[in-house]
Amino acid sequence: MSVLEERVNLPQIIGKGYATFWNSKNGTEVVKGGRSSKKSTTAALRMIYRIMYYPLSNGLVIRRFYNTHKDSTFAQLKWATHRLKVSHLWKFSNSPYEATYIPTGQKILFRGFDKPDSITSITVDVGVLCFCWVEEAFQLESEENYNKLEMSIRGEVPPHLFKQITLTFNPWSAKWWGKKRWFNPELPPEDTLVMTTNYLFNEWNDAKDIKKFEDMRIRNPRRYQVEGRGEWGIMDGLIYENWEVKDFDLQKIASDKDVKGNFKFRHRFGMDFGWNNPTTCIACYISPAKREIYVFDELYQSKFTNDQIVTWLKQRKYNQYVIKADAEDPKTIDYLNSKGNRVIRCKKEPGSVLAGIRKLQDYKIYVHPKCTNTTIELASYAWDTTKQGTVKDTPLKQNDHLMDALRYATEDIDISMWAF
Repeated sequence: MSVLEERVNLPQIIGKGYATFWNSKNGTEVVKGGRSSKKSTTAALRMIYRIMYYPLSNGLVIRRFYNTHKDSTFAQLKWATHRLKVSHLWKFSNSPYEATYIPTGQKILFRGFDKPDSITSITVDVGVLCFCWVEEAFQLESEENYNKLEMSIRGEVPPHLFKQITLTFNPWSAKWWGKKRWFNPELPPEDTLVMTTNYLFNEWNDAKDIKKFEDMRIRNPRRYQVEGRGEWGIMDGLIYENWEVKDFDLQKIASDKDVKGNFKFRHRFGMDFGWNNPTTCIACYISPAKREIYVFDELYQSKFTNDQIVTWLKQRKYNQYVIKADAEDPKTIDYLNSKGNRVIRCKKEPGSVLAGIRKLQDYKIYVHPKCTNTTIELASYAWDTTKQGTVKDTPLKQNDHLMDALRYATEDIDISMWAF
């Protein structure tokens, strides 16, 4: 503690809005919030502080996929050591990801739910595992997996220590299992801190940051409720109800055959072009017979140049497959094809949007957890309404870029499913 007190003023470093969170010793903390609410940076600062403050304590940081730590939690914790002016006391290793407090050997370990054995069999060299931070907890599609994590860090600790699991996430869908578990006012969870944060908690947002959210409030109020205010995604008026986030074995799906030896699933790709709006591409396997769609990859990137699209497709070897794309941008399609791709225009006819939606409504859509933007759009893609509140037969023109790409990809699934 003396090291920190000599070097920084903690209230000035941390800022306002998180005093309850910072001082909490609840067994579980569930912090939902919008973007730029500093929930993750505050969690990172507190993790570094606590390891140094509590001798013999160790930390564990978890994400749905292990390799996503590099540009998120791993980088945030490294930043936190600089922010607290203690970076000279920490060593960060890349293989595996690990942070070590040099004076004592205490560690912060990194794990992913894509390697469940690494979570259920955690050991530390010095002291005990005390503090667990689950970042982007919304990506955890299974409450059962979370329960396994909870069991894995139970056990006795020395009198001066305590154990705690902290979950931080954006609440994209009110259907997520965690809402019922932690945000039910009739059954408040015991020994649990529940918080909702938003960009107004972050005094370091500059004028451009604030304007971004104010523009979103006017132009895209549904998304503002989640990204800006940190409130739950909508449940009513959604266009697609029959979908779920699910981890699946792509190779098993790709090789699945019927009794006659025919493949049950075939891949399909769709693309929608944008600049200020994102350029999107969706990759999926489809079975008309089983009425199932498995979304296994996505592109979602604003200000993405044509050459960057070419590189993205080539790196994934999608350039060897037919891709259905937005018919309103023929020049981009021609350019992509001049670079060795096989992009064709989708069919845009009167009524094609509603027809495509109705077709997809007959399918069960499974989304791989890594496809976070597809999940976000499915959770917020809704029907438009009149000023009087009457629901229209047209989708709201918001949160629809991947949804458009999905329609393009699947427009021929009942007609020429096996054609390439």
